[in-house]
Amino acid sequence: MMEFIEERLDANYTVHRLYDESQKESLEAALPKIRAVATGGGTGISNEWIDKMPSLGVIAVNGVGTDRIDLAHARSRNIDVATTLGVLTDDVADLGIALMLGVLRQIASGDAYMRAGKWGKEAFPLGTSPKGKRLGILGLGQIGKAVGRRAEVFGMDVRFWNRSPITDTSWKSCASPVELAEDSDILCVIVAATAQTQNIVNADVLKALGPKGVLINIARGSVVDEDALLAALNDRTIAGAGLDVFVNEPNIRSEFYSAPNTLLLPHQGSATMETRIAMGELVLSNLEAHFAGKKPPTTVN
Repeated sequence: MMEFIEERLDANYTVHRLYDESQKESLEAALPKIRAVATGGGTGISNEWIDKMPSLGVIAVNGVGTDRIDLAHARSRNIDVATTLGVLTDDVADLGIALMLGVLRQIASGDAYMRAGKWGKEAFPLGTSPKGKRLGILGLGQIGKAVGRRAEVFGMDVRFWNRSPITDTSWKSCASPVELAEDSDILCVIVAATAQTQNIVNADVLKALGPKGVLINIARGSVVDEDALLAALNDRTIAGAGLDVFVNEPNIRSEFYSAPNTLLLPHQGSATMETRIAMGELVLSNLEAHFAGKKPPTTVN
C-alpha cells in the first residue's frame, strides 16, 4: 500500500510484516495474538497462515480479488473478508476501454512507428473504429456495467454473459461464453476468478470470437487459457488482444512479447494515485470497524 497508509497502520496498530525476513521471529511469536491481516488481492493469504492465527477476525484486502483467499474457510472461522469493493470500479473500467482503443487504433504500434522514424517513409495501416461494434462483457458486475456504459458513449452495442441472472439492464443476455463470443466483435473479460471460471475463455470461445475479434482481459490471468490465447493470436484465429493480467504475474510467458497485435500492461487496472489512496483509506476503515467491534463495511463473505 502507499507509504502514508502504511504509516497510519503503524501509528494505529502493532504491525508485523510477513514479507520482512527480519521480522520472522517476532511474527511467529505474535501469531496467537494477531487479530487482523491486511493483504492484496493478488497475494491473499493461505489457509495454512489463517489457521496459525486463532485470534484472527478480519482479512482486509487492498483490492477486489479474493481468488487467493478461501472465503468459506474464513467464514467457518468467523473471519470477515473485506475488500475495497466499489472504489476501483471506474479506473478499471477506464483501463478496459483504453486497452480496447489501444488495440483497435494501434496506439502502441503507432508510437513504435514514430520512434523508428518511419513516418513519411512507410505507410501506417488503418485502424478500426469502435462505433457500431458489438461489445461482449463476460461478467457483468460493477466493473462490467461501468465498461458497458462507457462503450455506449462510443456508439457500441453491448451484450453480456454472467454466472447469475441479471435483471437490471436492457442489454442483451447471452446463454454461454461461446454464444457471447459469437455475437461480439470485442470480448471484454471481467469475470471473477474462481475454480469454476478458470480457463473459461478457452479455444472454443476464441474460435467463436473469430478472425476480426479482439479480446480484452482486465479480470485475472487464470480465467483465460493462455496456451489457447497465444495460439489464437499467432495463427490469427483472433485479430488481437489487450491484456492487463496474466498467469504467474509478474513472471509472464515470454511468448506474449512477440505475439502479434497485442497490447500488454503490468496489471494497472486500479493503478491511479486517486484510487490507490481511496483503496488504502477503505482498508483502514475496515480495520477500524473490526477493532471497534463492528462488521467491516465491505465484507464479502
